Order: sequence, then structure tokens, then C-alpha cells
Amino acid sequence: MGFKKRARVNRKPKDEAKEDGGEEGEIPCDVAGCDNWADKKFGGRSIAIDNAIDVWGEDGLKRDARRVRICRPCYREWKKAKKDEPDQY
Repeated sequence: MGFKKRARVNRKPKDEAKEDGGEEGEIPCDVAGCDNWADKKFGGRSIAIDNAIDVWGEDGLKRDARRVRICRPCYREWKKAKKDEPDQY
């Protein structure tokens, strides 16, 4: 039995994980009004404050630091907003 098969056997189905209340993260998303987690295991990312201000504005962020942590849905929103700017990649 390989390590992937063992991992699948021990993993909970998605239905049970939702009934348990899901997993709790450690790092909250820095976008104001967002209650998701920005941990790497949940698909969170870290972007520069200047790039975040371009999309959400200064009032749209919870903290003021060099880099902000954002959750996966917020990252996708940022990515769509910056899609036409070639210097972002």
C-alpha cells in the first residue's frame, strides 16, 4: 500500500468535515468584510500592500503592513481585477 492510498483511507469524507464545523485556521483574511482563513492549507496567499490597495482601497483592508494575507476567494477576485496588467506576473 502506497502513501497516497494510506492517506485516502485515513482522510474524512467532505460531508463529515462539514458536520464537525470544518477546520479552524490560524491566519484570518486581511480584506475587510471577509471572514475566511488565509492559511496556506486553505489556499491563502500573501500579496504586496500596493497591489491590494489597487483593488480594495485603503479602507478595504484590516491591517497596514508590507504584505497582506488573503484567502483564496479574495485572491481570485484580485487576480481577475489585475488580469489586464502584464507587469503583475
